[in-house]
Amino acid sequence: MTDDRSGPTYRLIYRSRSLIPAESTRTELGSLFSAARSHNKRQGVTGALLCADDCFVQVLEGDEQVVRGLFDHISTDPRHDSVEVLQSEEVGSRVFTRWAMAKVSEGGEPDIPLIAHRDGISPAAGHRTDTEQDRLLDIMRAAARGDSHASR
Repeated sequence: MTDDRSGPTYRLIYRSRSLIPAESTRTELGSLFSAARSHNKRQGVTGALLCADDCFVQVLEGDEQVVRGLFDHISTDPRHDSVEVLQSEEVGSRVFTRWAMAKVSEGGEPDIPLIAHRDGISPAAGHRTDTEQDRLLDIMRAAARGDSHASR
């Protein structure tokens, strides 16, 4: 398990177009989300995933080799295309430190941060986002809307 959350952090943000048929969206996303949370926890990857209409926007944080390898795998997933990297850089620290993954809402629904524990993953009920998390979540929402300035 690669879970050094205090070392150098590499962050990659991408967006893509969902190819999941509307009638399969709920089932496919549930399966995708469950598998991603489990895999990311084992690999020490944190982040957030936004699914809005036919768009995915995801932030991945962790060891650079692990994040790049995960992104290489993600970019070949047949459930989406038009994969575009918005940001890819080493950063001072993780923004989603305790989140194994999170479901980010586009509309007025609440975001659901998921906290990784030794014995599993649970919703981070009652945990508020901080300023840096809000900044990245805003970038994700802008990217989902197709804003060309989303990566800034």
